[in-house]
Amino acid sequence: MDVTVLPKVKVEVIVGNIPVDKVIETAKKTLYTGHVGDGKIFVYSVEKVVKVRTGEENPDALRDVE
Repeated sequence: MDVTVLPKVKVEVIVGNIPVDKVIETAKKTLYTGHVGDGKIFVYSVEKVVKVRTGEENPDALRDVE
C-alpha cells in the first residue's frame, strides 16, 4: 500500500471589514486540488482581541499602522 502524506499547514485569518463568505469562497478556490487533504474551513466568532505590546483592544488591536 502506497501512502503519501502531505505536509499540513494551519492558517488563521481574522476578518474585520471583508464579508466572511467572500473570504471562504476565495480560500476554497485557492486551496482546491480535488484530492484528499484539501483541508477544512472552520468559522467562529472572536470575542476579543488584545495586542500585548500596546494594550490596544478589538479593532484597534488589528491595525498595524505605526
